[in-house]
Amino acid sequence: MSWREARLVAHRVETPTARTLVLEVPGWPTHLPGQHVDIRLTAPDGYQAARSYSLAAPADGDRIEVCVQRVTDGEVSPFLVDGYREGDPVEVRGPIGGWFVWRPQQSDPVLLVAGGSGVVPLMAMIRARRAAGSRVPFRLIYSVRTPDDGFYTEELRHRVRDDAGLDVAHVYTRQAPEGWRGEPHRLGLADVNTHGWPPELEPLVYVCGPTGFVEAVSDLLVALGHPARRVRTERFGPTG
Repeated sequence: MSWREARLVAHRVETPTARTLVLEVPGWPTHLPGQHVDIRLTAPDGYQAARSYSLAAPADGDRIEVCVQRVTDGEVSPFLVDGYREGDPVEVRGPIGGWFVWRPQQSDPVLLVAGGSGVVPLMAMIRARRAAGSRVPFRLIYSVRTPDDGFYTEELRHRVRDDAGLDVAHVYTRQAPEGWRGEPHRLGLADVNTHGWPPELEPLVYVCGPTGFVEAVSDLLVALGHPARRVRTERFGPTG
């Protein structure tokens, strides 16, 4: 895969530390929900730094969306969140990945489990499902620290209201919103058992988040009887 020049054409604030970037990439070859891209920055002195970011929306011609969360002391994310302006160039390489993807022609029930910014590629799947007119039932279990840390809060609320085939459950680990049942806690067996699909339905499961979260959730799913081959994972962590 070669690097392509891309330019920012629009952006949206998702949380106090995260921003969606809409990039125009001439000649973009299309992609599947769940894939990711590499974004590379080049400094005036020639120094280059690249990081991987999940695609946040289904294919739309030459436009792609990524959502970037600022990492303290990061080389790339602080610029993309705080300094990147419309019309500015970056380089993009992709799409990358072929296992952690959902195709609209698939008919199995889908369980999505996200931790923090791990919801981004799963949101691409939710959006692609709607765009394709698919009736495949989706369930999303989304674990975040506080309500302010949640991505796509309003969009998910509207989608649940308008789409009977999508269910969303939030788990808060530090602070819950007023009226939320229970106390803040880490996502556990009861949450997956209550809000997920039973294993006898043989759903396709996609889990994305920090490495520790993904490993813990995968263990829970297998303990509940989900075959490991039906559980697809994508994880992220510190670079270096």
